Amino acid sequence: MTAATASAAALALAGCGGSDDAAGGSGAGLTVVAGFYPLEWAAQRVGGDRLDVSSLTPPGAEAHDLELAPQDVAAVAEADLLVYLEGFQPALDEVATTEAAATAWDAGQAADLTLTAEEHGHEGETAEEHAEHAGEEPAGDGEALDPHFWLDPVRLASVGDALAERLAEADPDGAAGYEQNAAALRADLEALDAEIQAGLAGCAVDTLVTGHEAFGYLADRYGLEVVGISGLSPSQEPDPAQLAEITALVRERGVTTVYTETLVDPAVAETVATEAGVRTAVLDPVEGLTDESAGSDYLEVMRANLATLQEGQSCS
Repeated sequence: MTAATASAAALALAGCGGSDDAAGGSGAGLTVVAGFYPLEWAAQRVGGDRLDVSSLTPPGAEAHDLELAPQDVAAVAEADLLVYLEGFQPALDEVATTEAAATAWDAGQAADLTLTAEEHGHEGETAEEHAEHAGEEPAGDGEALDPHFWLDPVRLASVGDALAERLAEADPDGAAGYEQNAAALRADLEALDAEIQAGLAGCAVDTLVTGHEAFGYLADRYGLEVVGISGLSPSQEPDPAQLAEITALVRERGVTTVYTETLVDPAVAETVATEAGVRTAVLDPVEGLTDESAGSDYLEVMRANLATLQEGQSCS
């Protein structure tokens, strides 16, 4: 079974997204394919029963490493809308500009991707390439655009608003419902944002050491400085000199916790923690859900992340 069909089947069994109910009755029955979990979740929240939503990245798979079988490409080509993030999943970028050129919607434009990080061999879009595409000023040499916007709830809310507008173009009869659903999504995300702001307001340690550069938008939103052991792609391993440098930084700044991640091998982060004599804890970049996730959806996992950060950063 391919990634797209496996995810669609799982959603149908779980009652998520639109199903036969969406195709009949008052539902529009639009078929939406999302690149990975946060986009899938946002589409489900905004679309409600009018959409049949599936993800190309199945539960438990690393979103960065998505590969598409011919059946997956066909599913994308047949969908009414492809919701993806340009530069995050290279296998999907080419399909988005060929087979799905008329139906692809890039969430990155609504998310306003502004942060960069050291490239470390990231396989996605460089900041210079994105800037040229968007008419912006490029970033400095050796830097790449950070795509992990959804860890800032307010940026994800903006994506929900823009997605409602895009869905209304495809399904004008559902426009009012999409707008209402996006407003409800924004209210939930702004409430989450307020909780995180309050919870991280008084932290003794403001340096966040993580497995890879996935938490830049979270750190930027809540006044932390993130240090990723690997680059923007978790598959890129640092060299011994980089590990030694980060280990020294952990000691110098009084960092007490190095964060491993779900869906990523913890070995490199555990090496830094062991060398520095500190503990590890799991911080979820919410790129996908598994049976090990500390929650059943984005909101629950982010609240679990907040509790982890409050302990790991010594927040009062």
